[in-house]
Amino acid sequence: MTEATHDIAPTTTPSGAPSLQPLLHDLASCVAAPGVLLTALDGQLRRGGVSGWYVADTRLLDRWEVSVAGSDLDVVRAENRGAERHAFTYLARSLGDLAIADPTVRIDRVRVLAADEVREELTLLSTAPEPVAVELRVDLGTDLAPMPHVKQGHATEPRTAAATDDGLAWDGPDGSVRVVADGQPPQVDPGAGRLAWRLVLERGVPQVVRLRATTTVPALFGSGRPAPWATAVEAGDVRLERVVQQGLADLAGLLLDDDGDAFLAAGSPWFLTLFGRDSLWAARMLLPLDTGLALSTLRVLARRQGRVDDPATEEQPGKILHEVRGQVLDLGEQRLPPLYYGSVDATPLFVCVLADALEWGADRDEVRALVPAARACLEWVLAQARESGWLTYVDHTGEGLSNQGWKDSHDSIQFADGRLAEAPISLSEVQAYAHEAAVRGAALLAELGAEPVPGLDAWAADLRSRFARDFWVDSDDGGHVAVALDRDGERVDSVASNMGHLLGTGLLAPDATARVAALLADPVLDSGFGLRTLTSRSPRFSPLSYHGGTVWPHDTAIAVRGLAAEGRYDEAGALAAGIVRASEFVDHRLPELYGGDAAADVAQPTAYPAACRPQAWAAAAPVACLVALSGLRTDPATRTLSHPARTTGALGGWTLRGLRLGPDAFDLSVDPDGRVGITLPPGSPLVVEQRADDA
Repeated sequence: MTEATHDIAPTTTPSGAPSLQPLLHDLASCVAAPGVLLTALDGQLRRGGVSGWYVADTRLLDRWEVSVAGSDLDVVRAENRGAERHAFTYLARSLGDLAIADPTVRIDRVRVLAADEVREELTLLSTAPEPVAVELRVDLGTDLAPMPHVKQGHATEPRTAAATDDGLAWDGPDGSVRVVADGQPPQVDPGAGRLAWRLVLERGVPQVVRLRATTTVPALFGSGRPAPWATAVEAGDVRLERVVQQGLADLAGLLLDDDGDAFLAAGSPWFLTLFGRDSLWAARMLLPLDTGLALSTLRVLARRQGRVDDPATEEQPGKILHEVRGQVLDLGEQRLPPLYYGSVDATPLFVCVLADALEWGADRDEVRALVPAARACLEWVLAQARESGWLTYVDHTGEGLSNQGWKDSHDSIQFADGRLAEAPISLSEVQAYAHEAAVRGAALLAELGAEPVPGLDAWAADLRSRFARDFWVDSDDGGHVAVALDRDGERVDSVASNMGHLLGTGLLAPDATARVAALLADPVLDSGFGLRTLTSRSPRFSPLSYHGGTVWPHDTAIAVRGLAAEGRYDEAGALAAGIVRASEFVDHRLPELYGGDAAADVAQPTAYPAACRPQAWAAAAPVACLVALSGLRTDPATRTLSHPARTTGALGGWTLRGLRLGPDAFDLSVDPDGRVGITLPPGSPLVVEQRADDA
């Protein structure tokens, strides 16, 4: 995931101290894209940091605090697991029957987030024998600050509220925000930004106050809900059940819509918009649940596919975008245009996802309609590789991303001795994506009766040969694949997780595949909580370096997919078990990334405090791992599902229900001994076969 501020120096405050990016790991996050609401874990929205209600990269509220006169509120329940609904219970221990130790006055708070509104219900209840007078207060406020301003840690000023008949309102240049009470009218104090109610609580009789916040600030994209899939998991390990279920809920919350086509926003809160690489990978991981999401994501990207050469935006004919914003993303030394194409891997990934969609039974007419876009992608690949033979990148503007693969922080591509590689850079995994796109794209065009792209097959074969020669690093311990080639063609020789993306693409020979699998299973990369981005032996390794030692669940899942595709189920199962183990310590809601400490050294992974949560490809990772670990293969032409007799029992026994090959549903299971099973509904046209040889 792009984390643009990792590519620039921190700005400074008037006092000269650096302005630091606010932390996210200790916040409760509600998401119903394009809206997101971040509060403290007790449900209170207090001014400061990144907390707030956001739509369209604008903070609409930065304060929403509930209190009562004469008593503190002690939180005794906080349900933060859902995507769009959170619930809290508070005790007012200084009110009610004070003759006994037990609390007698409580407030239950339920919050529901929608795309353009927040609804909150406060239920006050007393068990005291005598009536209890309560003054309920809700303090509200906003700075209407732009998200990039908040992200850089800049100070903001509160806006002045105006009173309305039933609440408060704030006006800004892009629209207004209102908070109104439904039902019991409040006392309104616009100067303090306070709504108040004087209530009398009779024993056992609840008093309910309802609030609703709305906005007229326009969003770039609409809500893509409801979710198109109906999937459930049953597992002997409750952690596995919970991480899958939470992931599916978060994915539903991240759905956006563009002209009737749904896609997944990359993540909350910084990336609640369309990203080429992220949206493609997330949709790809979910293909066994729903091919429609992949097709609609591809259509959204195809509508914005590059048409001209524009150095300012890095647009090129056939190129797939990196990200879309409603305005320039100004991060100080870095300024990204609203439509930015600085991604070297989204274009070949577009072709890979379309080919995968066809294999999962996607509607052939819808796939055929995307062939011109896929063809343009393949032509872009050949055009970019014409000079050096590789797909390379360099930021010509000085204000864009200096690294344009998925590891896009400025220090992510480094030599084994710690030196940083200089652009133009040719990433190993990007050559793998390009090879897969060329081979499978050519087959896709042939199957659908489209004209071939001249020279594509020969280029793919030559790429495979050159890659084996130019990217292999010889060493006494058996060698490995270089992360990249630098501007001089020198191998960037660090050992990193990038090599996991090569598996299953057809780029590696069997002996190289075996070596990569062994390295991915080595404790220098496998932390026990998932795959480290960089070997722990590197002089630059840090468990909390963004791309230099942390664990990214999606990166681990891609390695699991690749290992399983190569028949390396034991190594794949061990990595997948690591992220299930880690999920226990993040309320089963996998973040963008977390620390790369070894499970042998610590009881739980360290939080990466600025990580987005939820993040689409992290939320999709558990489902992707399960499908991969089953060894399932599909043949839509014969409606056949094939599987090996046995894979791995590393995750215990589990069943994933509601998968689909095209329109036809089936259930997939692996027992604790690794035996694979597929269950079809009565009358299903699907055919199940067990493969005799899974080599």
